[in-house]
Amino acid sequence: MTKEILATLTQRGQVTVPAEVRRVLGVKPRQKITFVIDRDQIRLLPAKFTLENAFGSVTPIRRPEDFETVAQEARAEKAARAIAHLNSE
Repeated sequence: MTKEILATLTQRGQVTVPAEVRRVLGVKPRQKITFVIDRDQIRLLPAKFTLENAFGSVTPIRRPEDFETVAQEARAEKAARAIAHLNSE
């Protein structure tokens, strides 16, 4: 079955992908899509693989570190070394 859906191209060359087309493609906001040009026909497909659409698809083995705590510990260690160096002079 063939169905035509009309959309308007903006002055900047942009077009909103209609909701029905997004549903058929299975894409969500911020996901990538691919334009495939074959002679005088263009197909719109979901992107096969990008790091962006893979982000969050794998659960980390362990919880990421709290980088603020790591930074505070590093500053404290540096201060302790500086104090120890001054005391040894």
